[in-house]
Amino acid sequence: MKISNRKVATIHYTLTDDNAQVLDSSDGSDPLAYIHGIGNLISGLEEQLEGKGAGDKFKASIAPEQAYGQRDEDLVQSLDAENFADIDDLQVGLELEASSSSEDDDESNVVTIVAIERDEVTVDGNHPLAGETLHFDVSVVSVRDATEEELDHGHVHEAGGHHH
Repeated sequence: MKISNRKVATIHYTLTDDNAQVLDSSDGSDPLAYIHGIGNLISGLEEQLEGKGAGDKFKASIAPEQAYGQRDEDLVQSLDAENFADIDDLQVGLELEASSSSEDDDESNVVTIVAIERDEVTVDGNHPLAGETLHFDVSVVSVRDATEEELDHGHVHEAGGHHH
């Protein structure tokens, strides 16, 4: 069976940056199980996995446009520290959910605190891997049909997937 839409693919992977630094890996743990074609992976990796089968191994370099996008410096903002007065453990690296409400939408995004000055806190709304070319070393472990329940829930119900 080959990887295509609505199939559960189970993969082992190692993700590195341009300097060959390991950013993430399934090595030493369960392989990653995902439903192909529903947006569970970055688009560039899904494209590379399309048509592969159990036992296939490959390397792929994914450009930022098919991963987490280019960095957008407009997503970096300095805010008055008083906005964070109710957070006890305010520190660089802390991730917070930020809401932006307008008449047209009610959206929330994750922002990371990147600097703390006396009166200002700087937050970055970019994904930590935005602007990075991502290098994957992938081994396909298995491919199967997704169950209707998995498709309804949008995730896999087994090792390497989601547990209820």
